[in-house]
Amino acid sequence: MRIADFLHEKRIIPELKSNDKKGVIEELSRAVADTTEATVRDIAKVLLEREQLGSTGIGGGIAIPHGKLKAIDSIVMAVGLKAEGIEYDSLDNKPVSIFFLLLTPENSTGGHLKVLAQISKLLKSSRFKNDLKKAQTAKEVMDVILAVDENF
Repeated sequence: MRIADFLHEKRIIPELKSNDKKGVIEELSRAVADTTEATVRDIAKVLLEREQLGSTGIGGGIAIPHGKLKAIDSIVMAVGLKAEGIEYDSLDNKPVSIFFLLLTPENSTGGHLKVLAQISKLLKSSRFKNDLKKAQTAKEVMDVILAVDENF
C-alpha cells in the first residue's frame, strides 16, 4: 500500500483559494465529495468536529485534517497547498501551507493510522516539503509524492 493508492491527481489543489481553516476544509471536502454519497457539508462537518477535539495542524507548516465517514468504503485523500499559509491553530502556532486530507470508513480499524504514519514520515523530510511547495500543478504535486512514496 502507498499513499498514491488513495490519492488521485484530481484531488490535488496546488493553490487553495481559502484564507482560513473552515474555508480550506470546505475546499478540500469539495475535492473528495465525488468519492462518497456524503455532501461537501457532511464531509466538512466531520472534519471540523475532529478539529474541535484538537487541531490537526501538527506543526512545521503542515495540517492533516482527518475523520471517519459512513458514506465511504475505502480510504480517500486530498492534498492542498497554500503558498503564504493560513492560521490553523497549529501546535507550533505557525501558519500552515501543506494540507493532507484523510477520510476513512467509519468501521476502519487501523488502516488510517498506517496512512497517517506514512504521511507524517514523508513530511518530516525538509526536501519533500520544499518540493511540494515548489509544485505549480496537481501533476507536479503527484510527481513529488510518487518520487518518495513507498509501500507501508
